[in-house]
Amino acid sequence: MDLPVVVDSNDDEIVSHELEQMRSILKEVILETPNTPLENRPRLPRIPLSKRNRAVVRALNPMLVTYFEDSRDHCETDSILFGAAVAVCRIIGAKLPMAGHATTQSSAIPAWRKRIEERIAGKGPYRQTDKLLTRSDILTRSGNNRPRIVRTVRIAFAGANISLSQPHITQKLTERIEDLKQKIAAWGKWIRRFTERSRRFNQNRLFQNDQKRLYKLLERPKVCGADQ
Repeated sequence: MDLPVVVDSNDDEIVSHELEQMRSILKEVILETPNTPLENRPRLPRIPLSKRNRAVVRALNPMLVTYFEDSRDHCETDSILFGAAVAVCRIIGAKLPMAGHATTQSSAIPAWRKRIEERIAGKGPYRQTDKLLTRSDILTRSGNNRPRIVRTVRIAFAGANISLSQPHITQKLTERIEDLKQKIAAWGKWIRRFTERSRRFNQNRLFQNDQKRLYKLLERPKVCGADQ
């Protein structure tokens, strides 16, 4: 329910007949909030600090006094505060995400991780990396200088200031290969650190919302290579 709020341009006060409607919305939301599981609460959007929005918040603040006086513990106080925030969103017409879908975007794989995985796998714009490592190794170790292998190495080393006609080319190619291997190892460490931090973050969040489910997940046998 979106409620148009009328604001006086002189004193920023809300017209009196709107206050009863706002009070009704606040009461409805505060009564609904305790019955909503924490994981199903919508994520609150950022609200611009406009003149109209400030007037709405100022009008709701005195209405919360009665609810705080009747609050028995911190959980009820938390529900009141969250309900008041939702009421503000409804009154000013701010969109709230659907319940249960608030954290969908946060679980997406970040773009930097996809790029690193493509580099390691030799996909996309990094598809020459795999050929570089294998065919350069063939060229340096066995001396196989077939045109196909030489052409691949030249393409892969384009812009690296390395020519196959240079003296000590075998040593330079070997150093280049080792450098790429070290980069791949470093990229792998970044991904593992990110995965571990994400796992701990998700466990902490699940512990706050649903401890029983977390314990069940921890009791499951670990599968080699699987992320939790």
